[in-house]
Amino acid sequence: MNYTYILKCKDGSLYTGWTNDLEQRVAAHNTGKGAKYTKARRPVELVYFEEFETKEQAMKREYAIKQMARKDKLELVRRKEKADDRSE
Repeated sequence: MNYTYILKCKDGSLYTGWTNDLEQRVAAHNTGKGAKYTKARRPVELVYFEEFETKEQAMKREYAIKQMARKDKLELVRRKEKADDRSE
């Protein structure tokens, strides 16, 4: 499985990426080995992710999310949280 994800950084900024091991990648970000951007903004929190069959699909979605305005990214996060609340 491949994932596109959004992290919320300590400074409130958002970081979008993709991976094939979500748990390991978030841990790498939090140890300073993930991305240059998140290294100085730790700790980070996983606030959104989507699953894809292929790396190419995940990378395409990562690009699309990175093109979005911050308010639209926050809306993705809000809708996911709302859906998660309903499923509990």
